[in-house]
This record gives sequence, C-alpha cells and structure tokens, in this order.
Amino acid sequence: MNTTSAPLRPTDRFGGFAQLLHWLTAILVLAAFSTGLGGPEQHVYSASRDFDRQLHETLGMAVFVLAIVRVIWMRLDSRPAQQAVSRLLHIGAKSVQGLLYLLLFAVPMTAIAGAWLGNHPIILLGGVELPALVGDAHDLGQSIAEIHTWLGDAILWLAGLHAVAAIYHHVILQDQVLETMLPRWLKVWRPGNRQ
Repeated sequence: MNTTSAPLRPTDRFGGFAQLLHWLTAILVLAAFSTGLGGPEQHVYSASRDFDRQLHETLGMAVFVLAIVRVIWMRLDSRPAQQAVSRLLHIGAKSVQGLLYLLLFAVPMTAIAGAWLGNHPIILLGGVELPALVGDAHDLGQSIAEIHTWLGDAILWLAGLHAVAAIYHHVILQDQVLETMLPRWLKVWRPGNRQ
C-alpha cells in the first residue's frame, strides 16, 4: 500500500472541462433515473404526468448531448498518464468505461425510438417538441420502451460499480485514480494520513 504518494501534478489529472463533463453527466444520469415514470403507456403519457415526462425527457436529452460532447472532447483533450494497475483491473476498468459510454447513448436512443415508434413526440421543458420521425409501429415501440427501462437500470448499476471501484482504488489500493477526476482545490482524505 502506498501511503506516501506525492500530490498530483496538473498534468496527472483530467482537465477542468473533462471533470465538469464527468460530474455533470453523473448528476444528470441520477436525475433522469429518479424522474423516470415507469409503468404502462397510459400512465406515462397521461396529461397529469406531462411535466414529469417533459422533465425526464429533457434530462435524458441533456445526457445524450453531453455524451456526444464527451466523446468529441475525449478525442481533443490530453489525458493523464495511466496509473499502474494489474492487467485484470485495467481490462475491468476499460470494459466498464466502454459499457458506460455505450449506455450513455443507448438509453436516450431507446427512449427516442420507443416514443417515436409509439407515435409519441419527445416534448422537452419549455414546450420544445421533437415530433415522431418514423412510422407508427406501436408494439415495437412498447418493446423498445421496455428495453429503455432495463438499460436505465443497467446504467445506474454500472455507474455504482464505477463509483465503488474509484473508492476501492482510493481506500484499498491507495493510488491516485480517484483524484485524477477531482479538482485540485478539493482536498481528499488519504488512508494512512492522520492530517
């Protein structure tokens, strides 16, 4: 265990914009999940649930847009050097990261496809409407909407695993993996330090 690791240099961290995108995505995914309506179509699309549905759809579209921005930024931005970890941990981390990105796209895309195939527009807060651009295939839309629900659960479980892994790195392995995604001004407790 490494209890005397040196503080990270600025180049050992993700940049401020990458950190902002990461944490904003996490917050929006949690918010979208917590505002999900669930249940039968009559419940989801009832007039009494309009605001709730619009809020959920707005949050979901924000996640989708942020995912696009993150992929573009990842290609443009420099990344900190990888921390030394076992091959198994490296493969696990890359797999979870890849699945999270896949779900950041798949969850909103299945919501859009399910709604549009069910002949429902996507309506965002403020009344912005994205009309159904595909023909009515109600049963297929319902099936895709159900897949959307499963994927929404999956992204939350996977994000939870991602968070547990970051804590494991910090507390058990006592490396600086967690700190690479935290701002420099945030002082983080380190195991073994009594300060």
